[in-house]
Amino acid sequence: MKQRSLWAAVLVTGLALSGCGSAAPTQPSSKGAPSKIVVWDWKSGEPGVASYLEKAKADFAARHPDVTVEFVAQPFDQYYTLLGAAAQSGKGPDVMLFNGGGQLRDRVDLLVPLDEYVAADRQRLAGWDAFSKDGKVYAAPVTLQGHPIYYNKTIYQKAGVEPAKTWDDFVTGCAAIKKAAGADCLALGNKEGFGIQFFMSGLGPGILTPKEYDDWIAGRRDWTSPHVKEIFRLWKKAGDDGLNNDGANSTALFNDAFALFDTAKAAHVIGLMSDVGHWKDFGEFLGPDNVGVMAAPVVTEGAEPVLPYDGGIGYGVAKTAKDPALAADLVRSLTSTAALTAFSTGAGAITSDTTIDASGGAPAVAAIVPQIKSGKPALHVALSSKVLDLMGRLSQQLLSGSAEVDDVVRQLAAADEAS
Repeated sequence: MKQRSLWAAVLVTGLALSGCGSAAPTQPSSKGAPSKIVVWDWKSGEPGVASYLEKAKADFAARHPDVTVEFVAQPFDQYYTLLGAAAQSGKGPDVMLFNGGGQLRDRVDLLVPLDEYVAADRQRLAGWDAFSKDGKVYAAPVTLQGHPIYYNKTIYQKAGVEPAKTWDDFVTGCAAIKKAAGADCLALGNKEGFGIQFFMSGLGPGILTPKEYDDWIAGRRDWTSPHVKEIFRLWKKAGDDGLNNDGANSTALFNDAFALFDTAKAAHVIGLMSDVGHWKDFGEFLGPDNVGVMAAPVVTEGAEPVLPYDGGIGYGVAKTAKDPALAADLVRSLTSTAALTAFSTGAGAITSDTTIDASGGAPAVAAIVPQIKSGKPALHVALSSKVLDLMGRLSQQLLSGSAEVDDVVRQLAAADEAS
């Protein structure tokens, strides 16, 4: 946690600064180097990242004018399956985009450690922990990703309520919102099993005590703890009590659940702070001034709500890359200040670059950024991808009433132990 605090402190201090931060100049590609580098991701087909990719490619081309960079956008819901199949066939990409946490850590056998290549970037960029395993870095962070609880200020004003400090007050406020505005309390999409991840990380800081939280992140997870069980009990109770939109298990989180919040059919959503389902997207529908950010309501006495965040997405280099050093230099271009500034402007991302000035952002950004200094890693990111997959399936059973909390927690504990 000390390293995490250091990066967070650097980030907040650095937001008021500006800097070039481009990859250090290198010699043009040597004779015999690959003429093309192939990059797989799920972002490059989105209009909001076009300027980001242009800046990154220009930065790289200035040093390697004879190398072509090809981006191949894969569908996100199939991305890791396709990546695994490509790796087995030996025909995978040279550079790959990853979510931080379990999705990367479960696949480090596919990747080249980047420590020697990104040493000069370690202080400028934040979020490294989510892309590291056993003391080695396997991807360079592009964004910081967190799970704020957003609320609709217009609906709040209509209902005459304020952001709740406790869960009981939150439920009372939701009843007032339903009566005054006809809106559901919480927009939830769990068709893919992702909703429980957002619920755990968004509301968990108000449920676990600080020690339980820190132990969870450190791998000392006590699944028998009443407070851990409370996360899943509250997940089920929120559904049983009608706080969620109808049909949460058949509603896709990306982007049907977010659309419910966009269209004021729900007063709250646990969203993201970068790229999609975040303050910029919501502000385009509701108006930037109408998007509020609240802390997790306290459920457990002694809980201290914090912003849950990690490194969001980052690029790594495949072991099968013909020239790992060349591929790593492309990763440096993809995390250069010029490129990440364009990502911040075009996609509304809160990027990993600590030198980018975000002071001119929307009110929601002004609410999020100061919380980064005291923030902690998101709870679900500490879990392996296998545990997350199981948790998604079991969470659907909890909402449908076909499973009980104790049995769900037992299964998750066993899967966590095995992983």
